[in-house]
Amino acid sequence: MTSIALSPAISVAKARRELARAFAAMSLDTPDLDARLLVSHVLGLDHAALAAAADRLLSPDERREVAALASRRLAREPVSRIVGTKEFWSLPFRVTPAVLVPRPETETLVETALHLFGDAGRSGRPLRIADLGTGSGALLLALLHEWNGAFGVGTDRSVAALAVAAANAAHLGLASRARFVACDFGSALDGCFDLVVCNPPYVARADIAGLEPEVRDHDPVLALDGGPDGLAAYRAIAADARRLLAPDGDLLLELGAGLADSAAAAFAWHGLTVASVPRNDLAGIPRALHVSGGCRPGRAPS
Repeated sequence: MTSIALSPAISVAKARRELARAFAAMSLDTPDLDARLLVSHVLGLDHAALAAAADRLLSPDERREVAALASRRLAREPVSRIVGTKEFWSLPFRVTPAVLVPRPETETLVETALHLFGDAGRSGRPLRIADLGTGSGALLLALLHEWNGAFGVGTDRSVAALAVAAANAAHLGLASRARFVACDFGSALDGCFDLVVCNPPYVARADIAGLEPEVRDHDPVLALDGGPDGLAAYRAIAADARRLLAPDGDLLLELGAGLADSAAAAFAWHGLTVASVPRNDLAGIPRALHVSGGCRPGRAPS
């Protein structure tokens, strides 16, 4: 494993520079940011306090810990996994090996939901949300944070992931409006939801080995493996969507690159309406698939 050693009597600012140089030499995407986050984590300082402490010398213990964490990053472990948290929608989320690290492109689903529902007033009643394959709970909890009157349920096949999601809900003060259920997508849910969201596994199984080490070696395979063609989760959700959605409900799913047409076809095959052109993420990739449909009358959310 590639490692780094910091010289004695090194200042905070110089340690950051040495880490950033080592990360840049390994062609890591964000060397300066990674260096700042790791040093901040060891010292327990936010960005402003870290800048104010630029000339302070690291203690021997701090120097050793910074070097140890930097060596993990050089081995391509993501910073979010090293420090145990990741920001999503400006909210802090705990992450563990049981969950996918929330990614900026997934915020496209939150943006699309806010565009669709505005201030979340629909027929004068609170919105009912389901997040299928919730992982860390990032999607569901970001929406509950935006909509004070909404209630939601997150599902996941991983009990360990659900424990992380529940802990994040409690930390964000949202536990009273969120609950979590162990099941495969929506199989254990019995209700008409106003909004169903999902970031499904969508990497074709044969492509997993070629992913970046930060993803391939650290994200749970359960959250990546989309079957032989990457579409298995879309097909499963499409088959159950009409039962889960309220008569005027909406379904938003994250799209893998190049999957927009095939995923839309899976929902159209089940008589659901692909309501609009997929919304692009900041890189211009179609990322949020919007589907509308309905469920049998008279079924109330469980």
